[in-house]
Parts: sequence; C-alpha cells; structure tokens
Amino acid sequence: MSGLFDFTDYGALLGLVQNSLIAAALLGVVGGLIGVFVQMRDMQFAVHGISELSFAGAAAALLLGVNVALGSVLGSLLAGALIGLLGVRARDRNSLIGVLMPFGLGLGVLFLALYEGRAANKFGLLTGQIVSVDTVQLGWLVSVSVVVLVGLAVVWRPLTFVSADPEVAAARGVPVGVLSVVFTVLLALAVSLAVQVVGALLVLSLLVTPAAAALRVTASPVLAPLLSAGFALTASVGGILLALGGSIPISPFVTTISFAIYLVCRVVAWRRTRRGWGGRRPAGAETARPVPAAVP
Repeated sequence: MSGLFDFTDYGALLGLVQNSLIAAALLGVVGGLIGVFVQMRDMQFAVHGISELSFAGAAAALLLGVNVALGSVLGSLLAGALIGLLGVRARDRNSLIGVLMPFGLGLGVLFLALYEGRAANKFGLLTGQIVSVDTVQLGWLVSVSVVVLVGLAVVWRPLTFVSADPEVAAARGVPVGVLSVVFTVLLALAVSLAVQVVGALLVLSLLVTPAAAALRVTASPVLAPLLSAGFALTASVGGILLALGGSIPISPFVTTISFAIYLVCRVVAWRRTRRGWGGRRPAGAETARPVPAAVP
C-alpha cells in the first residue's frame, strides 16, 4: 500500500485540483438528484448509451483542438434528443440505445486514434483525470449544472408523478411526452458532467449507484433525493481526495466508494426486512420508489 499512496505533499497538491473538486461537488449534487428519476423511470441503460455519444463528442473536440467540455455536452444532447424523440416506448428506447452505444464508442475510438497529442488526454476521456478540469471547462460545467438544477426544480413535481405512474398522470392531463423529452435532455447534460470527472466508461457509478443505494433505505420523496445527492457527493469528492495521494486514476476510487455505500444500504435494508417481516419480503418490496406528491 505504501507504493499506492503518497500523502507527503498532499496540502500543496490540493491547490492543483480546486477546479476538479468544485466540478466533482456539482456532479455529485446533479447526478444524485437526477439519478432518482433514472431509477424510477428504469433508464439506467440510457445513461450508458448517452455517455458513449458524449465520449464521441469529447473525443472529436479533442481532435479538433476545441473545448472538450463543449464537445461532451453536444454529444450528450444529440443522444438525449434522439432517445427522447424516438424512444417513447421502453422497447423502442432500449433498441435505439443498443444502436447508439457501439456507434458512439466506435466514433470516439476513431477520433482518439487520429489524435496525436498526449496519451493522458485520451485515457482521461475514458477513466477521468483529477487535474483535467481547467478554468474554461469549469465555467462550462457550472453553467450546465445550473441549467440541470433549474430544469429539475421546474419539472420536479409533475416529473415525479409521471415517473411513478405514467398512465394515471396521462389521464390527469399531465404532458407525459413533453416531460419525457425534457427529462432525457436534462439527463444528457448530467451525463456530460460525469464524463468530465470519471470518464465515459464509469458514469453509472455517479448517476445510478447512489440513487439505487438511497432507494434501498427510503421511499420518501424528500429523503431519497437528499440521500442520493449526499452519496454521489461523497463518492465524487472522496474519490478525488483519495486519488490525489495515489498513483492510479480517479475512477477506481469513485466507483469503490459508491459501491461500498450501496452495499451498506443493502445491508441496512436487509436488516430492516428481517426485523420488520421476520425474514419474508412482501410482494413488490424489491425496489423502493418515492411516493409522488399529488399533482393537480
């Protein structure tokens, strides 16, 4: 372990990753909040599909010498728009994502193969880099985070209703189709943030795992998003702080922290189940979902 970690100049190194820490904190909050809806809407596969085109966009920007964060955002938005407009039904959506994933990954690999710059830049798009966020990128990340958070705040109540019971929501006049497209675009923006911090391959660790952990221990529409954001924030910032003293990329630390939190939540849920039902789980108790607030 002594060769894996070296905290000798840790204080001085912290000053080099201030932008990355801010970006990671923003990602933790955004990813944790939007992850709850990813779970409710069963769109975990979509997160991975969007990340592949986000990776392709970032790789294209790297090849062209333009802002990588902008390329990642544009790639994510393209994927989100396609999924939101063409994948209305779950079957259509999964098929479309299955088509987009290899296409986006192939494009990204092509662009990286043509790129003649530093190998670390290529590797960082896939697995993340703790010093990869410069001032210009941070400005993009802050702007995108604000857009996602404001968008979620505007549609939170009707989106919760639609995600929990789309048939009843449609019968009540809630614009299910419009909200689905809006959410997919917001999800795409959140994915573009994750690609900048943990890379394209491991975005699920911040946009899926924390929310899955939170929903293991609570079904509260208030507590679940707060726990999810807290878990994602702990994994993203904690991963950077550990990676700063290590010799390997940030991703293994982020994913390990996120997975450890999930395991703890599963144990807590199991102990509650044993204590509350004598070891028998009632029907429908496998996955908790937040109870939606009433929408007029």
